[in-house]
Amino acid sequence: MDTEALRSFVRAAELGQLRRAADELGVTQQAVSKRIAALERELEVRLFTRNARGVELTLDGQALLPHARSVVSGVERAVSAVRPGSRALRIDVLGLRSAQAVVLHDYWRSRPGTDLDVVTLRVDDPRVAVAAVEAGDVDASFRSVTDPATLPPGVRMIHAFDSPLELLVGPGHPLASARELTPSQLRKHRIWVPGIAPRSEWGEFYDQLVTEFDLRIDAAGPHFGDEVLLDTLADSADVATLVGARDRYSWPTNHDLRRIPVVNPTLVYPLSLILPRTNPHPGISGVIAHLGSLPRLPEPVWLPSWATA
Repeated sequence: MDTEALRSFVRAAELGQLRRAADELGVTQQAVSKRIAALERELEVRLFTRNARGVELTLDGQALLPHARSVVSGVERAVSAVRPGSRALRIDVLGLRSAQAVVLHDYWRSRPGTDLDVVTLRVDDPRVAVAAVEAGDVDASFRSVTDPATLPPGVRMIHAFDSPLELLVGPGHPLASARELTPSQLRKHRIWVPGIAPRSEWGEFYDQLVTEFDLRIDAAGPHFGDEVLLDTLADSADVATLVGARDRYSWPTNHDLRRIPVVNPTLVYPLSLILPRTNPHPGISGVIAHLGSLPRLPEPVWLPSWATA
């Protein structure tokens, strides 16, 4: 099986676009298309379907992806074994607009020339990300395992940084004019967070948030993407959502959405970094130092139990 075809498949799956995969691989989009088409012929299955934004994995593609990643990672490790230090630092983030990606981008800008590969594993269960770190598929992952005792012996988890939450609302919402809000002021307002995945760290986070502050978190319905969520907020007088202060969102000017800090206490989502216990990639030390330089949040703050334990 052609490992370059597998590599093209993996990058296209992670990025959701053949053009972006081609740009990262340094080949033409036609070359990536031909490689994937050849792989589909060899396997006698369809791996992708096209949509308005690019490509999406079929069920067969989803089944192949973890195995393809393992093969590609094995080839990369083999090359790295004879060319130490030649491979980019590969870090998993929850999304390319997430606070983790923003912080990594700031680090990269402060270190021009750093060889950094930011990926999204697109998994909800943090244990899958732990397995990817343990297998060497990624060098580190911005995930949190809420029970650190369950981590395998070859992997460790360190605190990365804390992300304060903000309420995001449209102009017609009754809280839209507030400069800041306390958690008690959010009670009885519908906070829509679609697509909270079972077994995810954020699922447990919102469970604890509801219990602590008696909030009305609504996870109903599938998550059709940030654009649909932002459109809904802009048109609604009663729907709000929670976002991280560093998370990147953009919307049309006429949406007039408002980001409002939540204070007294500040609601904080703790972010951790999972990495190998021994022989980590040499580039990870610079990232850890950068994380340690981030400013601390002013008190008082609220953190979920696994962060305060």
